[in-house]
Amino acid sequence: MEKPKLMIASKNYGSWSLRGWLLCKMAGLDFEEHVAPSDDPSTRAELLLLSPSFLVPSLTNGSVKVWDTLAIAEYLNELFPDAGLLPQDAAARALCRSISGEMHSGFMNLRSALPMNIKGHYPGFKVFAGAQADIDRIVTIWRDCLAASGGPYLFGAKPCLADAMYAPVCTRFLTYCVKLDPVCAAYCGAIMEMPYMREWIEAALNEPDDVSELDVEF
Repeated sequence: MEKPKLMIASKNYGSWSLRGWLLCKMAGLDFEEHVAPSDDPSTRAELLLLSPSFLVPSLTNGSVKVWDTLAIAEYLNELFPDAGLLPQDAAARALCRSISGEMHSGFMNLRSALPMNIKGHYPGFKVFAGAQADIDRIVTIWRDCLAASGGPYLFGAKPCLADAMYAPVCTRFLTYCVKLDPVCAAYCGAIMEMPYMREWIEAALNEPDDVSELDVEF
């Protein structure tokens, strides 16, 4: 049987691609990875937040094609219900979906002001007020979830959908040297030390292509 295929964009810049890829890894899906060329107009538009919809990542499994990140998560949860992509407790599951949806549809100031760039490092980066409000909301979500679950991940001992959704934010906070309280810094550290994250980051650092619009000197 042909393996499922996951189409992703740049590993250095592709926050949505990272989310979809992490979800597939966390679910235990045996898939083939395909990388869309960085000069593809639709891929470039998505990396630069110019696309009205995000068609990367997209997962093809036989006759099924799923391209929205949350839809990929729900599809994988149906295929692999024991993988723990969603918490078992109904209240925790509802909260997980809520904060994942908030990341999916919000925080546009953060995304535009602090684009994902794993290779980049900008000490002393000035965060403007709109992006700071997004940062404040995110760390509040993290603190509340970690206090309730006991960590090290948002809903306990095992990473889930919410952690995949917020993983690119951890890379952004490191790239732009965003100061965090000890609880949130420890959470970022736990995410960045996940074996799947380390695998992704190593590939991102070795990626040859650059998107000049996302490599401006701040």
